[in-house]
Amino acid sequence: MQFSRRGFLRLTASAALTFAPRIARAQTYPTRQVRLIVGYAPGGTTDIAARLMGQWLSEHFSQQFVIENRPGAATNIATEAVVRAPPDGYTLLTVTVTNATNATLYDKLRFNFIRDIAPVAGIMRFPLVMQVNPSFPAKTVTEFIAYARSNPGKVSYGSGGVGSSLYLASELFKMMTGVEMMHVPYRGGAPAMTDLMGGQIQVLFNPVPESIEHIKAGKLRALAVTGETRSDALPDIPTVGDFVPGYEASALQGMGAPANTPEETIGKLNEAVNLGLADPKLKTRFADLGATVFPVSPAAFGKFMADETDKWGKVIKFSGAKAE
Repeated sequence: MQFSRRGFLRLTASAALTFAPRIARAQTYPTRQVRLIVGYAPGGTTDIAARLMGQWLSEHFSQQFVIENRPGAATNIATEAVVRAPPDGYTLLTVTVTNATNATLYDKLRFNFIRDIAPVAGIMRFPLVMQVNPSFPAKTVTEFIAYARSNPGKVSYGSGGVGSSLYLASELFKMMTGVEMMHVPYRGGAPAMTDLMGGQIQVLFNPVPESIEHIKAGKLRALAVTGETRSDALPDIPTVGDFVPGYEASALQGMGAPANTPEETIGKLNEAVNLGLADPKLKTRFADLGATVFPVSPAAFGKFMADETDKWGKVIKFSGAKAE
């Protein structure tokens, strides 16, 4: 069959009209303010990182990306707010490891994170540091394990509460080493660190940026970091995995959107986030937080969160913990 030039032009015009709405939507997003919801109070590492990325996106798109803090219920309030928002890309979620753990920790959530939040982008990962009071007799992870085994009931660890990254890293350590440690919950890492320095608890797994100054000042002794590799912020400190093969426990941060958000919008956001993570100035700011940037595709970030949900679900079941 042969087409006339006029017929070909009609077909081309028809196809252009068919795809025009999708192209226009991708080209014009965002046309107004975007909310990036954070499930934590202002001032913490998660909030600071969200504000850094929000500033980058505001400048990149010439539209305001406003940080909205909605703390409470272990990020479930913030997550549900995004789940219920219109899937148009104008309400986004700051994703953390807590989103991966809540599926097991809570019996009755009114949403399914993997189903109801579309993965957009990874932002950063950062390790915790296993630390003790300088007066504690163990100076290595091996010595710590030996001490805990020979002194049952005498080792307690602090955390920011059941389900926090501090709690999960500690319970994973217990699961993989077989040592017994008593859990002492706090309202956050800062009061737990105060009690560690005062000798009320014996060990704390805490984010590197929140502990590094105390370690450098000699107020705390770092035994190991919890990432797969050594931390640039503490290059002389080994990893827990050097002593307990396979151990890894890193905090993470990423971005999600309501399910059914247009793929074009998600793709545009992912591209912008990854451009930001490649920017030397922004990369340095994240390094100052003790973090490494985490540029991945939406699909890769979705798989990562599914794997984290499975991994930490096993740890929570081992610990027997349930949300209070």
